[in-house]
Amino acid sequence: MTDGRGEPQSDRSAAHPSLVPSGRHRPGGPADLVEQPGWRRMLAAARHSLERTGGRLDTTVTLSTPTDDERLVIIGITGTHRSAAAARLSIRLSAVDEHLRAAYGVGLIDVLAATAPLRNRPSDRTREAVARDAVLAVAHEGRHAGSVWYAEWLDGLRRDGTLTRVVRTGLPFGDVVRVLDALPAADEPMPVFADRVLDDTKALSEGPLRGLVLRAVAAWQQAALPVGGEQERALWESVGLVPDDLASQVLVLNAPATGGLVGRWLTEAAQAGVPMRVTLHQLRLAPLALTCGEVHVCENPAVLRAATTALGTQAPMLICTEGVPSVAAHTLLCTAPQDAVIRWRNDFDWTGVRLTAAALQRYPGAVPWRMTSADYLPGAGTGTALLGTPTETPWDPSLGESMRRTGRAVMEERLLDRLIADLRAAGAG
Repeated sequence: MTDGRGEPQSDRSAAHPSLVPSGRHRPGGPADLVEQPGWRRMLAAARHSLERTGGRLDTTVTLSTPTDDERLVIIGITGTHRSAAAARLSIRLSAVDEHLRAAYGVGLIDVLAATAPLRNRPSDRTREAVARDAVLAVAHEGRHAGSVWYAEWLDGLRRDGTLTRVVRTGLPFGDVVRVLDALPAADEPMPVFADRVLDDTKALSEGPLRGLVLRAVAAWQQAALPVGGEQERALWESVGLVPDDLASQVLVLNAPATGGLVGRWLTEAAQAGVPMRVTLHQLRLAPLALTCGEVHVCENPAVLRAATTALGTQAPMLICTEGVPSVAAHTLLCTAPQDAVIRWRNDFDWTGVRLTAAALQRYPGAVPWRMTSADYLPGAGTGTALLGTPTETPWDPSLGESMRRTGRAVMEERLLDRLIADLRAAGAG
């Protein structure tokens, strides 16, 4: 039997009574359609299209490799036969909407909204763009807004979608700016700082606020994002925040001192030529004062270990920063006599020369130790590739020029013989 247009009736409504507009039994209401095999994919495609276009019904959705159930539903809606061999079937959403209104008295948008709210993505994008502009306006009022690192940090947040996630989650970006405005701090415990700036001692202990600030600090210090607790601690301490005064420590050799229990420990260790680790907590137990007029500072423990083996008690005072100087390291150095000479060195890489420049600016008595172009070039032929942002070396401009030209890093260990010779001479003097 046909329906008068040459289409088999079995292709239309007999197998799917839910397609009959009226006068017959319909199983369930329109919301049930999303679970029916013939409707499920079409309604999912319709939802995607409506959300993408802001609710437009004058668009078409297409089903690839349609099932027989899907083919029969589309035939029932359009009244047009579709071949069982068709690889793709398309249908206008306006036709689906008209059919649903005739069958159930509600349109396509109502049917979809009954199962889950429909998003208006164009409207969402407009609203999010306005919100992002508001966030950036807050950021541009920060006191670091004119800094290159600050602009790079914000640009990174835009490019990787972080700024959009900030908007969607409603994170108070003003708090991030308030934290950055208050940095660098004066070697302040992190909970105390967080309470002072944000009225919440735990505000920087975890969560997205902490991550955004840490990412900004990494950009500020031109460092990679930390991958472990020790790297993270060093990054916080680089801007004067102390996450844990027990974790902040410094490795020293032959550092005689006066003042309380820790001063006695340091003096006894120096008399025995034994390296010692001192925590920030210990340094704050009692007033402490180093009793030496000259301090050597290196970056790598291998240098301090070699000095211990080669010189023992004859080595001059040596502090090892193990990378970015900790608050403990700075606290100990600040107890040296005002006229003490601090001979400072780091690896010959961009981070190392940046740390050396910062130390020379921070300590009036600091001078470079084996940090010239003449010290760098002999080992530069086979060094590892220089990574990061080039920086100036004002104590020896030719050093920075040589590093840019060769593009190689030279680690402290390559200068070990010369460094031990310097320490031997200083100890003998």
